[in-house]
Order: sequence, then C-alpha cells, then structure tokens
Amino acid sequence: MADKKLKNPENVPGKYYVDSTCIDCGLCPDAAPTVFERFDEGGYSIVHHQPRTEAELELAEEAREACPTESIGNDGE
Repeated sequence: MADKKLKNPENVPGKYYVDSTCIDCGLCPDAAPTVFERFDEGGYSIVHHQPRTEAELELAEEAREACPTESIGNDGE
C-alpha cells in the first residue's frame, strides 16, 4: 500500500501520487499516460497530471491496482 509520507516530490499536488517504493517498471505510464510519466532523473514514475475525466480516473485506478509494488496512492491531499 502506498504511503503518502513517502510521496516522490515531483508528483503534482492532488489525490493521486507515486511513492518512493516505485521501481519504475513503466506499467503506470503505459496504462495511463495522461496521468503518469517516468521521471528518469529519479528512476521512478510520478503523477504529472491529476485525473480529471472519468476515463482518466478509470485508467489511474487500473494502474494503481496493477502496480506490482503498490506504489500508487489515491489518498493524497
């Protein structure tokens, strides 16, 4: 389960975030590219855009549920 205390600082503010346990497997940017992107300098993925539409929300949830390290949270600010 993602920990909002471990949020990567590059995440945009909001409900969704990626924490520091991310291994940058690429699943979330592939599943929801409008929400997640790889942050190559840090070696992890981040939320670069909070989901606004129902479609983006569904894709973000699919990515969260499929994340192998459970690094995606939806309980942020």
